[in-house]
Amino acid sequence: MHKKNRFTREATKNETLTLALFKTEWNGACQIVSMIYEDLAKSFQDNVGFFTVDHEKEPALSSEFGVRDVPTILFFKNGQLVDHAVGLTAKNVLISKIESALNSSNSQSIH
Repeated sequence: MHKKNRFTREATKNETLTLALFKTEWNGACQIVSMIYEDLAKSFQDNVGFFTVDHEKEPALSSEFGVRDVPTILFFKNGQLVDHAVGLTAKNVLISKIESALNSSNSQSIH
């Protein structure tokens, strides 16, 4: 429960852009995306918050945000879900999504 409270407070209630990677340790696509995610965290550390959620250890969080497949990256801005990426996603696509979310002045929630 503690992790859920921290995630809710720091990711979904944060005014800055925050990404959450939902993954499992054993999934090959998750391992590849995790390496890309770590690179992105280094590149954007001054402007973006990064969280990692173990899909199997935090089923309530996965369920709350409708995460069914891993890897899934959720993009939150001003407390709203503004974008997502599911599956093996190329680094340049993720960079484009991050830059788009950072540059959007009026975030709209996605459904």
